[in-house]
Parts: sequence; C-alpha cells; structure tokens
Amino acid sequence: MRNKWQLPRRSFLRGLGTALALPALEAMLPATKLLGASAAATTSAFPKRMAFIFIPNGAHMPDWTPKAMGREFELPPTLEPLKSVRENLLVLSGLAHDKARPHGDGGGDHARSAATFLTGAQARKTEGADIKVGVSVDQFAAAKLGAMTKFPSLELGCDRSQRTGNCDSGYSCAYSFNLAWKSESTPLPAEVDPRLVFERLFSGNDARENASSRAERLAYRRSVLDFVLEDARQLQSNLGTTDRRKLDEYLTAVRELEQRIERAEQFTTTPPDFSKPAGIPKDDAQHLRLMYDLMALAFQTDTTRIASFMVAHDGSNRSYPFLGVSEGHHTISHHERNTEKQAKIAKINRYHVTQFAYFLENLKSIREGEGTLLDNSMIVYGSAIADGDSHNHDNLPVLLAGGGGGTIRPGRHVRYAKETPMSNLYVSMLERIGVQTGRFGDSTGPLKELA
Repeated sequence: MRNKWQLPRRSFLRGLGTALALPALEAMLPATKLLGASAAATTSAFPKRMAFIFIPNGAHMPDWTPKAMGREFELPPTLEPLKSVRENLLVLSGLAHDKARPHGDGGGDHARSAATFLTGAQARKTEGADIKVGVSVDQFAAAKLGAMTKFPSLELGCDRSQRTGNCDSGYSCAYSFNLAWKSESTPLPAEVDPRLVFERLFSGNDARENASSRAERLAYRRSVLDFVLEDARQLQSNLGTTDRRKLDEYLTAVRELEQRIERAEQFTTTPPDFSKPAGIPKDDAQHLRLMYDLMALAFQTDTTRIASFMVAHDGSNRSYPFLGVSEGHHTISHHERNTEKQAKIAKINRYHVTQFAYFLENLKSIREGEGTLLDNSMIVYGSAIADGDSHNHDNLPVLLAGGGGGTIRPGRHVRYAKETPMSNLYVSMLERIGVQTGRFGDSTGPLKELA
C-alpha cells in the first residue's frame, strides 16, 4: 500500500556541497494518479525528455535501411544491436537537411552537416569570428522549459570543442565541433570529461563548498553518497516499500557510476587537480557509455529534460583498431564504392549503434509508474550526411526512440516523401513537450505518422 506522505517532485538529498536529485517516486505523484489510473494516465504524470545524438561522416546506407515498411520490418545489419528495443524505435527514412547543402558556398559538407543538424539553418561560410547559423532545437526548447529543471540543458561530447580555426574548406571549427547553439552566433561547447559532468550534476549551489567537498571526496576516495546518507535515512523512513526499493536501486546506480569514473581515471596520465579532475577514458567504448549513463541519470532525476550528445565531430578521422579499422573514419568514408572500405564504415556504424542500444536499454530498465523512462522520452539519433562519399544530405540515417509520453507509436519503419525536411521532426517533438511553434529552421509543418 502506498504511503500517504507526499514528496515534492523537485526533491534532493543534501549534504556538504552536494545536492543529489531524486528519481521519480510514487510518493511524488498525486494519489489520483495511482488509484485506478490507466497506464497512459500514469505515464502522462511524468515529464517528457528530449535527446539528440549526432554521429559523424554519415553511414553505409545499404546496411542501415530496412527493406520492409511499417511494423513488419527486419533490422538490417547495422541496426541489429537494437533488437531488444526494436518495439521502442522508429526508423525514419527519406528526411533531408537542405541547408547542409552548399547553395553556392562550395566545399564544407562536414561543417555544414554538424551546424545544420539541430538548427535546420544555413551556416555562414567563414573561418573568422563572424560565425552565424541558427538556434538549435534543444536550445529553443530549453529557452521555453529550462526553468523547470536544475539545468536547462546538458551538452555532452567525446571530442573537445573548438571555436576557432579553419576545420573544413573555409568553415570555422565552431561549426564542426558544436551541436548546440544558444543563439545564431553562440555555440554551447560540449563537456567531454565524465568526472566534470558528474560533479556538475551532484553539486550544490555554493561554489566554495562544492570545491571543498569535491577535494575531500577525491583526496579520501569518498563517495558523493557519503555526504547525503543522513538525509537518505530520514527519507527512507517515510517511503513505502516500492519507493524504498527504487531509492536503493538509484543510489546503487549512482555509486556504480562513480566507481566506473574512478576506474577510468586510474588510467589517465594527467596528475590529480582538485579544481578540475581528470576523467576522460582512453577507451572509446568506456567513454561513450559513461556519457550515456550520465545523460540517463540526468533524465532520471529530472536534473534536465533536454540533452545533446556529439559522439564525434563531423569530419572526425578517429581510427577504430579494436574493430579492425586502422584507417581514419573520415578517410575511408570517401570510399569511391570500394567494398572493403564500405564494410569498414559499416563496422564503425554498428559499433556506434551498439553503444546507443546500451543507452536505450538503460532508459527502458528505469520504471516510471506503469511505464519506463524510455516511454517518456524522445531520442533522435543520426547525421545530416547520408553517404560519406557523395556527401548527400537527403535520405538521412535517422532513428527516433521512445514513446514521447504516449504520443508516439514506435516499432515501425516509416518512409517519408523525398526532401521532407528533418526540421519537421523537430516541430513535432516541440509540440509534444508543449512548445508550440508553427515553424523551426526550414520546416514546412509537423512530421506526420509519428502517432
């Protein structure tokens, strides 16, 4: 039986320099949501989250695109790792980003791909300080809803951001290395260090106290949980059985993530620095999964409802020797129809999808009422380049995961008419979180057939 004690939705466990946001608990829901409520009604009681995940250099589309339409589609080789979340997934074919095309500006498709992905706008060709593209959809949403959470949005990446220099045929590096744009000339750099993201999520409001508690934790290898145990014990005494179990699971997950970050730091060569701890793993898969876990934790605790994640910057020439790919990713993306190079591109694509599947499985494992965190999310995964050799910006590789709080019907492959703007997807997502807009970027209206 549920405890009648009511807990505010925005609740924290507090300690010295620490504010640990709580996950969604039954004690936070009005009793009417739990007594005879339908699954849809219970799901609607929870906030909707949005995340945008960018992959570089396009994809090998023959291994990406399902052959059948509707619910009967089979996952092609690249998407096979998503088997466990197939029913939570929409494969969206036919979408385009016209503003990533040259339109008289010549080369620079990789820079335009990254710049246009979340903005639907044409980037000004410049390598100077006069950069200009447009407000990204995550920041458009954050401007409307950001005051409802501790952080309006969360920007993550695996490549350190750059804002100056020429990175692609006369385009500033700011375009290639940043997804989120607060204004048409202000990119928001992504945080790449898992330790710093963790500290940001669980720090209190006093900067001096935060620094002191962080230094103590690192020096004596104490957990962030050590600082909130007293508060946690008091809370446990007021919770029902289900909520006590859920809180235990959540605190265990926080500690396990802490330990993984600590293990990753043991293999860095940077000396300890309490003001800016090192924590970027050298292992790529470990880095990706830590960042995905941090994003999931931020959503679970309602610390933010909006996130973006740049797996690698467009034009990235990272090699993947552990996959048997010693050449740089960008280099082999110019495959000239060489089947050996295309096979290697497909390996990289499948590897990235495998890490994405890990993230979705995590969201699906977190219960929220009668549903899951994934049911209450909308997660876009893709690129603004389709084939890396032709640099085409139509028929893009795009996935949409999650149920949008019951407003999306996943488990399908949907093909849209040629040149349907990807910005139409963003208009539809904004509507589902309560942000009404008739137009975003180069949109022509909301995207049909999501529900």
